Amino acid sequence: MFYNLLAKTNNTTLVLLVPMLCSFLIAFFSLKFFKRILPKDQGRAFAVNGALSEGKPRGAGIIFVTSFTLCTALFYPLDIENIIYLVLVYAAMLSGYFDDAAETPWGNLKKGLIDLVISLGIAFTYYFYNGSQVKLYITDSTFTIPAPLFIILAGVLVWTAINVTNCTDGIDGLCGSLVMTVLLPLAFMVTKSGAADMLLPMIMFVTLAAYLWFNCSPSQMLMGDAGSRALGVFLAVMFLKTAAPFAFIPMAIVIILDGGLGLLKLSFRRFLKIKNFMEGIRTPLHDHARKNKGWSDTQVVIRFTILQIIVNLCFIAFVL
Repeated sequence: MFYNLLAKTNNTTLVLLVPMLCSFLIAFFSLKFFKRILPKDQGRAFAVNGALSEGKPRGAGIIFVTSFTLCTALFYPLDIENIIYLVLVYAAMLSGYFDDAAETPWGNLKKGLIDLVISLGIAFTYYFYNGSQVKLYITDSTFTIPAPLFIILAGVLVWTAINVTNCTDGIDGLCGSLVMTVLLPLAFMVTKSGAADMLLPMIMFVTLAAYLWFNCSPSQMLMGDAGSRALGVFLAVMFLKTAAPFAFIPMAIVIILDGGLGLLKLSFRRFLKIKNFMEGIRTPLHDHARKNKGWSDTQVVIRFTILQIIVNLCFIAFVL
């Protein structure tokens, strides 16, 4: 809506700065004034320090994802492809919010089917509008993946991003900090036609910054599945839009390890019947760091974020 007006100034600083400032303020005041409508957390019996969350507003993702969607509609030059992505990000948020607000948490089958629909929706949408050409930054080469295989792999990327990001949401500030750490270099990788391509990750970046104002330890509110699931979908979309989806592995490696090892552990124990698999490692890894290593919540957030920043800097230096 306002992007064309800003673009007419031919001032890249304005094109980026105005949306970022407005997005931060809209998200900040929305979170400040609407947190009272959120359901209260019941405490997490199986999480380290889970009882500390009891009574706090939960599901803040519905507020900051709505703010992000509104600001994107206002400041980003939307086309049909990106509208579909926004709808699916919002659908992931709503599914997480209804699960957060439910008296009885949804079962894994129900959530898994929703994840499948969203993942395939994004995979088909991306392929329809962009094809299946993929860039490998390591070799600086591109190649085309057969359509069926590409759609499967893109769907796996989305599904994985949803679930590993969701699993990192167990400590005040951790999920938001790690996602912001990934979004900043992504904003520069995704640029193909100027400042407009940077806007999506940067709007989400400042929206998360507003949320972290309230979520830093000790938190005033929790994003819940409403936030973490939507963030996972958004990250997957951004990596697809770089045309280098395999970059997700190094650039989100801390998120993958923190959330993914728990999924790996559960899969080996449940399906392969290896009962002692990863017996000495508590998952998610942030719980291992707190319970087994004695790290404080703040130490976990800062150290995990530092590790991801270092990996991303090394990756960027390698591919430049």
